[in-house]
Amino acid sequence: QVQLVESGGGLVQPGGSLRLSCAASRSIFSINAMGWYRQAPGKQRELVALITRGGSIDCADSVKGRFTISKDIAKNTMYLQMNSLKAEDTAVYYCKLSVDGSVYWGQGTQVTVSS
Repeated sequence: QVQLVESGGGLVQPGGSLRLSCAASRSIFSINAMGWYRQAPGKQRELVALITRGGSIDCADSVKGRFTISKDIAKNTMYLQMNSLKAEDTAVYYCKLSVDGSVYWGQGTQVTVSS
């Protein structure tokens, strides 16, 4: 079993920034891919950004140029830096990874963008 602990969510004004963290209970060195997802009210959960073992990234068109995914292998932690936040970014954000065919999700952290 892998435990994922998220932090960094909260309330921010439009144009502001937040940095989400997802700490894993095991090494993430050998994980081929892990990422951030979000689910807005009335919407299906969607991929926000993905990072591979080698450090390559991919992200949704809606967040390109504003969000950055990264990881710190030594800390077993993945990050999502969110800049220029918009109201439509409001959602519950989840971290996810897969190990040996099993999928693990974080508990979710609320991000609310409002003035």
